[in-house]
Amino acid sequence: MSQGPELTAEDVADLQACVTGGGVAVFPSDTVYGVCCDPNSELAARRLYELKGRPPARPAAVMFFSLDAALNALPELPEVEREALQALLPGPVTLLLANWELRFEPACRTDPATLGLRVPALPENLRALEAMRAPVMQSSANLSGEPDARTLAEVSQSLRDGADLVLDGGELPGRPSTVIDLRGYAAERSWRLLREGALSRESVEAALAPLG
Repeated sequence: MSQGPELTAEDVADLQACVTGGGVAVFPSDTVYGVCCDPNSELAARRLYELKGRPPARPAAVMFFSLDAALNALPELPEVEREALQALLPGPVTLLLANWELRFEPACRTDPATLGLRVPALPENLRALEAMRAPVMQSSANLSGEPDARTLAEVSQSLRDGADLVLDGGELPGRPSTVIDLRGYAAERSWRLLREGALSRESVEAALAPLG
């Protein structure tokens, strides 16, 4: 897979302005194309769900663009959970965490006690996104039930037309994130693999095993 167009500081500024202004954007990640909005705006969340045709009760992940930003934004996380995050992130994983302070309710939908967390491991051409100051609520940029998009051309035309901003990152790996349930990790050091995606079970085990 060849490296795609390089995102610029101007692209990142446009994305930041779009999200903070209540808009919806299509953007490239380390796995597949995503669609995102402000994780604290219920109005923006509803619009994102309408564009995707996604059932309104289903949660979405909150994506930070650096691990430090995520850890700083979630100071309530127990130390053992922070160690797990440091072992797995950045990476092509979605981590389900106990949402101790009930943050980002528009993203959590009907399960405010659970937070889905993403910190992507960005390739060189998308590294400018690390300058994003705030997190985004994100879901895959596909109509509900349709395949994930590896290229911008594979993103539904209706979704592209409905978004306020569309960023092209070229061809992406195309395999969705691995979903890991860490809600029992603080109490029991237990975890469950809910979906094996871009990161294999063996890699997850290898990352978490040294933690005990």
